[in-house]
Amino acid sequence: MMKALKGPLLLPLLLLVLLVSTVSAAEEGAFIGVNIGTDLSDMPNPTQVVVLLKAQQIRHVRLFDADQAMLVALANSGIRVTVSVPNDQLLGIGQSNATAANWVTRNVLAHVPTTNITAIAVGSEVLTTLSNAAPILVSAMKFIHSALVAANLDSHIKVSTPHSSSIILDSFPPSQAFFNRSLEPVMVPLLKFLQSTGSFLMLNVYPYYDFRLSNGAIPLDYALFRPLPPNKEAVDSNTLLHYTNVFDAVVDAAYFAMSYLNFTNIPVIITESGWPSKGDSSEPAATLDNANTYNSNLIRHVLNNTGTPKRPGVALSTYIYELYNEDLRPGAVSEKNWGLFNANGVPIYILHLTGSGTVLANDTTNQTYCVAKEGADHKMLQAGLDWACGPGKVDCSSLMQGQECHEPDTVVAHASYAFDAYYHQMGMADGTCVFNGVATITTTDPSHGLCIFPGSGGKNNTFVNGTSLAPSSNSTISGCHSRYLYNSGSLLGSLMAGLLLWDAVFR
Repeated sequence: MMKALKGPLLLPLLLLVLLVSTVSAAEEGAFIGVNIGTDLSDMPNPTQVVVLLKAQQIRHVRLFDADQAMLVALANSGIRVTVSVPNDQLLGIGQSNATAANWVTRNVLAHVPTTNITAIAVGSEVLTTLSNAAPILVSAMKFIHSALVAANLDSHIKVSTPHSSSIILDSFPPSQAFFNRSLEPVMVPLLKFLQSTGSFLMLNVYPYYDFRLSNGAIPLDYALFRPLPPNKEAVDSNTLLHYTNVFDAVVDAAYFAMSYLNFTNIPVIITESGWPSKGDSSEPAATLDNANTYNSNLIRHVLNNTGTPKRPGVALSTYIYELYNEDLRPGAVSEKNWGLFNANGVPIYILHLTGSGTVLANDTTNQTYCVAKEGADHKMLQAGLDWACGPGKVDCSSLMQGQECHEPDTVVAHASYAFDAYYHQMGMADGTCVFNGVATITTTDPSHGLCIFPGSGGKNNTFVNGTSLAPSSNSTISGCHSRYLYNSGSLLGSLMAGLLLWDAVFR
């Protein structure tokens, strides 16, 4: 898709976890990475970005430029970095070997090996968004590669260029797909370059847009990787291959399109894929639930090394679009909401990865905490604390005088413990860290001294089995006092907890 069509993601304050291998896809199978856009009004500084990446164990990132401060911050992190030649620099580089060499010296040689740059993306969707640069695209790639050869870095750093999947025509059935023939004068030498240098085809795959543009022909479940009964799977009549999702069908279309031009050994890497978590009235599929479903299923699909029907078991590494919601992006509401996190590092939603059976090395879903929101009204915090330790059935004995979490003896500290205990007691379900707006999710462990918060896993907390849910923000409860009273007898509500449920089969 065109860069303007990229967007953001959202879901009531929940957390993410992306675990990936620290070795190359060729050695250890597929990896999940993230794109880092910077169109934020309050963009975190590079150090803060790297802290978030490390906390989430994200080991592969793609930058849309070669920002010097970001590359410095990534030094010695072990994170594998794809840097990019922005489209507005492409013409100069594609017309001058010296300009390309200078770009590599400034943006690559100045940072390796301390910063682990492993790929250079030359432009972005050039063939569909910058037609005047198409004739020099391959030259730009060759010039960049020549500079890497001169520095003896060509075996470590691969050169490619991301394509919109729209360059593939007649993508279903995949066996009949081919590249737009008007682009063949560029695609043939481009694929020859990728083949000769051992590089890969970079492809941006957005089932969200395929679904939107299909006018109902593509079922939502098929776009979201939801399980399908055999009779609902799409079958390529030429190969008899069965397709259960749009993503695989598009990737196989790329494989077949390359085969049509007699290139059969070029691997594919997905440089962008994701789903927006919020949209306007004309974008009903842009929801938190759908974004969470798509990205959770995508991560499982990739990290299980599932491959595609045409190439089962073949690694298909993928970069999720994107790390942050970008509020400054122009266009529809969805354009601003593709991110996994807000600018403050709070997750837009918690990916459904726990117990998924994927090959995740660690699942950090449990490493999120629900705490009192900074500056929250103390009376509201007290009400939430009373509710959690009463109807919420949280064991608040640790907050009693003389116990490990009594100090600091403040409503903020005690509410944070109670909120976090309730949040984990309810399985971190959507809506269980709201408490009438005075609670928030964080990835920073609030444990201190001997006081270990439930989410840290440092203590086996005993929870009371029950079905009590935090009351809605519009309700009040009276006549029921908590068994842990901090200073108040009134109980105000929090948002009703709701588990995320969806229909996994077609109607």
